Amino acid sequence: MLILLPISTVAQSNGNITVGDSLTAAANSSSWLSPSGEFAFGFRPHNDRDFFLLSIWFAKIPDKTIVWYANGDKPAPGGSKVALTADRGLVLTDPRGQQLWSSQTIIGTVASGVMTDAGNFVLEDREFNKAWESFNSPTDTLLPTQNLERGGVLSSRQSETNFSKGRFQLRLQQDGNLVLNTINLPTDYANAPYYASGTTSSDDTNPSSPGRELVFNESGYMFILRENDQRFPLKQGQQVESSSDFYFRATLNFDGVFTQYSHPKAPNSNRSWSSHWSQPENICVSSLVEAGIGVCGYNSICGLKEDQRPMCQCPPGYSLLDPDDRYGSCKPDFIQGCEEDRLGRPGEDLYTWVDLTNTDWPTSDYVLLTPYTEDRCRQSCLEDCMCAVAIFRLGDTCWKKKLPLSNGRVDSNLNGGKALIKIRKNNSTLPVPDPRFDQAPELKKKNQDTLILIGSVLLGGSVF
Repeated sequence: MLILLPISTVAQSNGNITVGDSLTAAANSSSWLSPSGEFAFGFRPHNDRDFFLLSIWFAKIPDKTIVWYANGDKPAPGGSKVALTADRGLVLTDPRGQQLWSSQTIIGTVASGVMTDAGNFVLEDREFNKAWESFNSPTDTLLPTQNLERGGVLSSRQSETNFSKGRFQLRLQQDGNLVLNTINLPTDYANAPYYASGTTSSDDTNPSSPGRELVFNESGYMFILRENDQRFPLKQGQQVESSSDFYFRATLNFDGVFTQYSHPKAPNSNRSWSSHWSQPENICVSSLVEAGIGVCGYNSICGLKEDQRPMCQCPPGYSLLDPDDRYGSCKPDFIQGCEEDRLGRPGEDLYTWVDLTNTDWPTSDYVLLTPYTEDRCRQSCLEDCMCAVAIFRLGDTCWKKKLPLSNGRVDSNLNGGKALIKIRKNNSTLPVPDPRFDQAPELKKKNQDTLILIGSVLLGGSVF
């Protein structure tokens, strides 16, 4: 986990960076500035100042917002060095000389490097041809004049302060379609998109003109440029301020929302980054993952904040599996299982209900009952040791759901539908059999059932 703290660095730049120049990771270490001083390349510190992130950031605003980073998954210990080499470009090594990262894909021989006023770090040969540039290796952010071609990808970070690879992607596919999707970490398996531009060759409005590249122009407008040079705006009616007075960036946030922001350039401004538009409009409803985690973790509920960013909450009777990850999975704070129900008190005395309106976990059903009344829906779930939640909607339809619950969301389109959450009244554990009596088979069966249940809750289960 890589967590950053603000830093006050002494920045330096003597024009172009030449082969052999280097920076060392340390508190208040130097950085390479763009000519205007608006962007810096160098090291940002880890929270205990023993590890660092090689990155590019806005240098003139107070929060020094990072727009590119090299080693999110491999933080560099203090004393690490980045050097400009002729054959490998930028090379990051730890104090023992072990390589942590390099710019790779070098075309020709590098003669110099420059941090541009556009926020692009460029390596050039002796003829000033580009050998490598950070704009062609984006992380989670695009800047004006930085375009994304077919096959290009933005990857989210894991949290606001953890720059390890996250589970959201923005991709311009080879068919010209711009999509947002989740991946099943630690693999790159892409789930179904929760946003798609529709700019493919099968698009009815432009059947022969798929998207060629995602353009973020110097004025701050973002659109997909089709092969016939027509523009497809990512958001209709985009309104942006003057690029001479404001900085712009477009970031795939750690929670999966792709947002364009602006920030005043004036040093005396008290404004921070302001959102202009976001995609999708409601990620909680748009995302539906069949085989993996959704926007929020298992057993969690996704709700939309005013800024169109998601907020994840555990339902009553549940708490975060990792208290430090509020977007992670939730676990029940009680014991639920068929063996526990059989050995406990019978019937309704075991459980109570918490009702949530316009809430659903749409991919966790295992039984559909219709026509059915709400009372019969509750009773059926109470009598079913596999049932964790029942959804009652449409006046006569009951869906029974089992753990783990996935793709939880609040959705006003459910028109008052209820999530009936079954919570055990008494959270006491089962009595342990007296070892003097021959109850080993019963105890073994109980332990196996409990382990199977816990494994299902924590790791996931089948979707019916």
